[in-house]
Amino acid sequence: MCGIAGIISPYPSFAQTEKLQCMMDTLQHRGPDGEGKWTNDDNTICLGHRRLAILDTSNAAAQPFEYLHYTLVFNGEIYNYIELKDTLQKHGYTFRTNSDSEVIPAAFDLWGKDCLHQFDGMFAFALYDTKCKEVWIARDRFGEKPLYYYTNYKQRGMFEQFLFASEMKAFWAVGVPKELNGTMTLNYLTLGYTQNPIKPTQTFYSNILSLPAGHYLSIQPEKGRVQMKKWYKLNESNIGNRATGVSDGVLIEQFSDLFSTSIKRRLRSDVSVGTSLSGGLDSSSIVASLIGNNLKSLQTFSAIFPGFEQDESKYIKEVQQYFGNQKFDSHYITPGAEDFVEYWNTLMYHQEEPIQSSSVFTQFMVYKLAKETGVTVLLDGQGADEILGGYKKYTPWFLQQKLAASFYDFIREKKALKGNNFLENWHLKNYIAAFAPNKTAQQLQLRAISQQKEHPFLDKDFYKKYQNNDTLQKPVVKKLEDVLFYNTATFGLQELLRYADRNSMAHSREVRLPFLNHNLIEFIFSLPTSFKIKDGFTKWILRKSMEGKLPENIVWRKGKVGYEPPQQQWMKQPGIIEIIHESRKKLVSKNILNPQILKTSTNAASAHAGNNFDWRYMSVAAIF
Repeated sequence: MCGIAGIISPYPSFAQTEKLQCMMDTLQHRGPDGEGKWTNDDNTICLGHRRLAILDTSNAAAQPFEYLHYTLVFNGEIYNYIELKDTLQKHGYTFRTNSDSEVIPAAFDLWGKDCLHQFDGMFAFALYDTKCKEVWIARDRFGEKPLYYYTNYKQRGMFEQFLFASEMKAFWAVGVPKELNGTMTLNYLTLGYTQNPIKPTQTFYSNILSLPAGHYLSIQPEKGRVQMKKWYKLNESNIGNRATGVSDGVLIEQFSDLFSTSIKRRLRSDVSVGTSLSGGLDSSSIVASLIGNNLKSLQTFSAIFPGFEQDESKYIKEVQQYFGNQKFDSHYITPGAEDFVEYWNTLMYHQEEPIQSSSVFTQFMVYKLAKETGVTVLLDGQGADEILGGYKKYTPWFLQQKLAASFYDFIREKKALKGNNFLENWHLKNYIAAFAPNKTAQQLQLRAISQQKEHPFLDKDFYKKYQNNDTLQKPVVKKLEDVLFYNTATFGLQELLRYADRNSMAHSREVRLPFLNHNLIEFIFSLPTSFKIKDGFTKWILRKSMEGKLPENIVWRKGKVGYEPPQQQWMKQPGIIEIIHESRKKLVSKNILNPQILKTSTNAASAHAGNNFDWRYMSVAAIF
């Protein structure tokens, strides 16, 4: 886990090591254990690396890493590097370190760009091939590790300089201006969108792009040319198509084996490993699997809020008691409004783009606790809800699918979901949506357009200039898997992964996500809908796989509690009210909000409230 940066240009005067050093200095938090720079003979490529030593902490594994005729800078982990080294050694490749970095150039030398399909990992890397004089920059399947780039074009089709880095602040350090993306800002302020579903390269800055998940760039420095290509896509044709005739028990066992393999690989580390524990099913399942790997002691990190209705302390303690408290070295933190005021600017400095709620701040504080405790690597449960249908928002879509197929099954599941507190809203419109999904998608888009237009405090000129209906497109949902696929591959998961990466790296911690093993995800999507939601419970196959491994009250816990702090209470405190007032003034001065907002009282909303506007004002104001 590290930070990478680079400068590429046909003109040697642009590829300056001093400039690269400025970029790398901004990424020190991503890699406090060392740094390295490399320049090619033509002085057209500078590559930089900040190191957080996880696997093979010796100097032999430092980067930039040279292997054969390749030079590599790499951020992330290749979890199956041991298996890949065995395969590559059989093809005659040799290795001089115990790191995972070496497998990337060796695998590329053997398989070419198809080597990406061999990797089980999270990664963003740049690889220079001195023979063909090409730089190859790739990002992992689901976007766990970030990669941004900025390009100056001398003429159409030929760049003057190409900058890339793990974080955008590296560009600002060398004079790239902050040019706010008006449409992204408008969509966030009014609807809470942090992504553009039709253009995944977009960021909140119009002059800086993000390499989308599952894509790579091929760069020819001498010609000043760059080309992007998608290398990974979840196969929609395989969704729900796993062969019939296989018993539930066999499929549950296959799921358990894949999950266990993912956990084991993500335990590979030469530094200390712990895990987050919220008390929910996802993090508790990781804990159960870790203890199943015969760990003598497990360090867990939790945020608790005694007295708050969403506090999960009792569930955390129930998990610990189930395994015996002696197996746990438990660490707790209770962030408050004072902490929020103290760390707000630091949080947003690291996040660089707006965030949805104070849940992100809570995660930031948990990783801070891990740093103070000396644990470098943490496992976490992000992604489980998106692939297994864990959020309450998914149950209406599931019921619409049931209604279109069988009225009896619909009635039965609707009653069960409501009884288990997984169904909050079901209206006449849901009955219509079951039989008119295309029309429903259009209506949802129209509603978003209307919500945006009716926002009372937007500056009219700002709205007219940046409003774009195409960016408010909604997916056509005919079955549950359609929306799960959309949230996993297009709109939703990327946002959470950005939060986790920036929060963990702010404290020089590495976060690993077992639910995002691609074999596991592809298997889950191949299963029928009933393995996601069944008998009134979400994440059915995960629950079944955890029977006997966790307390029954955790496995079959009713209702869904989001990762939520007492944000509404915090936003009533003077320090945060002051931040809101200053943020409003800033947005008025930038002609984003109209002055009328300065005459209205603040609105203290909970973390997942739809009218969380003051939170959004704070977030946007903080990124200027």
